[in-house]
Amino acid sequence: MDEYTPHIRGHLAWHFTADRLRDGRPIPPVGETLRHEGSLAMCESGLHASVRALDALQYAPGFRVHRVRCGGQMLHGNDKLVCSERTILWSADASEVLPAFARWCALQVVDLWDAPEIVKTYLHSGDESLQAAAAAAAARAAEAAAWAAARAAEAAEAAAWAAEAAEAAARAAAAAAARAAEAAEAAAWAAVMNCEDRKAAFNAELEARLNSLGKTGV
Repeated sequence: MDEYTPHIRGHLAWHFTADRLRDGRPIPPVGETLRHEGSLAMCESGLHASVRALDALQYAPGFRVHRVRCGGQMLHGNDKLVCSERTILWSADASEVLPAFARWCALQVVDLWDAPEIVKTYLHSGDESLQAAAAAAAARAAEAAAWAAARAAEAAEAAAWAAEAAEAAARAAAAAAARAAEAAEAAAWAAVMNCEDRKAAFNAELEARLNSLGKTGV
């Protein structure tokens, strides 16, 4: 739920832009405070940013990254905030860092599916001449996996129909299903926790890469 925080001292946050702000205004110089007059409304009115770089990245219209300090009044959402004051502390061109980070992310989970060799080669090398072929191979692999999943679903449906034919088998299946449901719930919870842990790890990696740009003054 969104919450207002009035007259806060300041939050460090991340903000991505293209060559200009979304409203067409030029990007203010480092150290200059941009101020918004009027009410704040998430996604509609005010100056936006995200506390985590990974959250800010999903709203990025371009490769320009800004480390900002947000102040004044604030409205906090789940993955971003809107404020009445925003000051750029440093800016950098992340056009090389972000694609490299995306490949790194993919490599962290490449063992979870049967990735074609050309996909692995592209992810490791970043060779743009392999990008189209790698994308096509990944698409074919995904289509094959979806087809296999559909066939498995049909088989499961047929098995369930057969189980209904015998009351005793149905009772046994129901008991087994209950146990399976408990196990599935536990597995789902573990998956969510692992996902959050992974997101935190990905965010830490991204912020480390972006902070290296700030230190070099790119």
